[in-house]
Amino acid sequence: MFNGIIFNSGKVKQIKKNKKSIYVGIQTKIDFNKKDIGSSICCDGVCLTVEKVKKNKIFFYISNETIKRSHFRSLKLNQIINLEKSLSFGKDISGHYIQGHVDTVAKVKKITLIDKTWIIKFKILEKKFNKFLIEKASISINGVSLTISKINRNFFEVTVIPHSLKLTNLKNLKVNSFVNVELDIFGKYIYKYSN
Repeated sequence: MFNGIIFNSGKVKQIKKNKKSIYVGIQTKIDFNKKDIGSSICCDGVCLTVEKVKKNKIFFYISNETIKRSHFRSLKLNQIINLEKSLSFGKDISGHYIQGHVDTVAKVKKITLIDKTWIIKFKILEKKFNKFLIEKASISINGVSLTISKINRNFFEVTVIPHSLKLTNLKNLKVNSFVNVELDIFGKYIYKYSN
């Protein structure tokens, strides 16, 4: 479980693509050691298990299911990835509960700058997920806890403040960029049991 408050990132330094999986090495300033092998790390919103630690790199196996649901299918060397360690007992919950079970991918349609804040308009690629979009609900974009500020039939918008831009890879987004999306777990459960 994570809370979507990102303080750290990493850079993709190794990619090994197999037929239905990817093995990836990410360079990071976060202090990892061999005791962290087997622990869960949120990588751009996806919960991955640390397979290996070597110096300043951590390594992950990405399954076919994750590749299908995330932007990792187009992963590139030197790509910046948001990283968050899993929550520990007693840690403040500043964002919202994020499982790291990414639902789908969204595409950036427009970025509007207001002062130093970005208004980003997204389109979810799989329309079946639009029913879970609720104005003022929480949403995870590349692992960052954000609030949906506006919805219309085909798009939703989020407002990203300068502090979040500074600490995350959202500042690298451009029109037509793809992001990982995890919809609010409580909204999904409420929808399921009320229909």
